[in-house]
Amino acid sequence: MQSFDSLFAAAEVASIAGRKAIVTGASSGIGRATACALASAGCNLVLISRRADRLQELEQEIQARVDVNVVSVAGDVTDAALYDELTARGCFDDLSFLINNAGLARGKEPVGQADLNDWKEMIDANCMGAFMMANAAVPHMAEGGHIVSTGSIAGLEAYEGGSVYVASKHALHAFMKVLRYETYSRGIRCTTIAPGFVGEGTEFSEVRFHGDMDRAASVYEGMRELRATDISAQILWALRQPAHVNLDMIHVMPSDQGGATRIHRRGPSE
Repeated sequence: MQSFDSLFAAAEVASIAGRKAIVTGASSGIGRATACALASAGCNLVLISRRADRLQELEQEIQARVDVNVVSVAGDVTDAALYDELTARGCFDDLSFLINNAGLARGKEPVGQADLNDWKEMIDANCMGAFMMANAAVPHMAEGGHIVSTGSIAGLEAYEGGSVYVASKHALHAFMKVLRYETYSRGIRCTTIAPGFVGEGTEFSEVRFHGDMDRAASVYEGMRELRATDISAQILWALRQPAHVNLDMIHVMPSDQGGATRIHRRGPSE
């Protein structure tokens, strides 16, 4: 039987202060929230996004609030030139955490009516970008390293109109399982976050519907969706587990969502 001292000690979380984390897709949504959460926990950061102006704003805001090192690198996670720059700037040196978050959804047309450019963009960002970043990071990680990838309920359940987005997230989930098998003997942990609807604090639906704000808002109408900060809290929790604990997957849903297409829409009186 465990002693009371060990039971109370088990409630403590591991410190991650002073460790280095790469966060992709850091300029908005879950990536931005995660960057702030990690900074608050004392992590030094490498922030990656295509939008240099937003990265600069985030870097300045973090450094005004928290005493951590922040490096911003603007670029596309599918572009080999980005990895050359990251290597040249020492961004992979002493790396502890990779938050593989860059990705997007584009369109919801059925097969036969879809825009192939949308398909390619999703495959590139959700699959190749995540795969390339992990491939670059793993050789630099020692025992205690941790890779977290932002998956989706779409990686667990198919739904009409999801086609390539669903396929891309299934692929990411499968990749993360292989990565887990290949790295556990080195003491590297791997976690996939699989959220349902995440609205507040993100641009997910605006991007999916090509800037159609009315259509984007209708996705969350009458429900209490997850916030970007809800997901960043899960990521932080996973990183702060004891070294012998790996959260292979965190499947987190809004209370109003029972599945990919099971949504409780609340009436005015609820």
